[in-house]
Amino acid sequence: MRWIVFLLAACVSMTALSQQMAITFDDLPSHGPLPAGMTRLEVARSILDTLQRQHLPPTYGFINGGRGTGEPTSAAVLEAWRAAGQPLANHTWSHGDLDAESTQQFEADIVANEPLLQRLMGREDWHWLRYPYLHEGDTLAKRRELRQWLRAHGYRVAEVTMDFEDYLWNAPYARCLAQHDGAAIQRLHDSYLQVAGEYYDVFRRASQLAYGRDLKYVLLLHVGAFDAHMLPDLLALYRSKGVHFIGMPEALADPAYQDDPDIGDAGGGTHLELLMQSRHIPFPANSKPYKDLDAMCRH
Repeated sequence: MRWIVFLLAACVSMTALSQQMAITFDDLPSHGPLPAGMTRLEVARSILDTLQRQHLPPTYGFINGGRGTGEPTSAAVLEAWRAAGQPLANHTWSHGDLDAESTQQFEADIVANEPLLQRLMGREDWHWLRYPYLHEGDTLAKRRELRQWLRAHGYRVAEVTMDFEDYLWNAPYARCLAQHDGAAIQRLHDSYLQVAGEYYDVFRRASQLAYGRDLKYVLLLHVGAFDAHMLPDLLALYRSKGVHFIGMPEALADPAYQDDPDIGDAGGGTHLELLMQSRHIPFPANSKPYKDLDAMCRH
């Protein structure tokens, strides 16, 4: 009997390790509308407390140093992130859009963020770029030019391979809190987890179609108020699916991230979406409740 128990345990362990994921957060220090009476620092501290309680590996936050300057606690968000031992990296100074700018303008926006990153990170590794909007260039020439610049300046791209547009829930959450609509907030809770679970399956199917295996996934989240509220339940959902959490550099060491889709695309997207597009592999069917979320707590 012991060997059967051991074999089952080994199978469970292998399954869990085959589903590895790094969590990352975009748009520090300021993302989305705040519920009345809440500060950016409270949102960040809630996320940091959850990461600590859940014993997650170091979790990269991608910063826009030029955003949130009019909010009194925004600067303290970045200090709190570092005080908690969490790393930071570059998301451009102003959350610029490579599709709407020249490569020179976009490069300048990256460089403008560097003094702040150098001060906060010291000798730790901050030379990762997360493209705002996941826009990696609307033309092939622009994409290639920016990639060449990044390599020359020691940057690596912080690709994404797991995304469910978590930011969509932050604005309705602020509206529903203002209306003290507990039933609506419960619906937001349920739909957030439902969509997160569905898109976990969607991206796993995409990974199988593109690579015949599970990648080491990189999840994109944002430092929004509802994200902070939902993070404990979201982590529990992923763990129930067999996810083992790892750090972002470990995830991006997966050989799959060496593949460059090498296409210009105005819509942008995750690494898997662009790669499958370049290989003419249909991405799995999917949908999100855009209209329902936009309509919630409007009256």
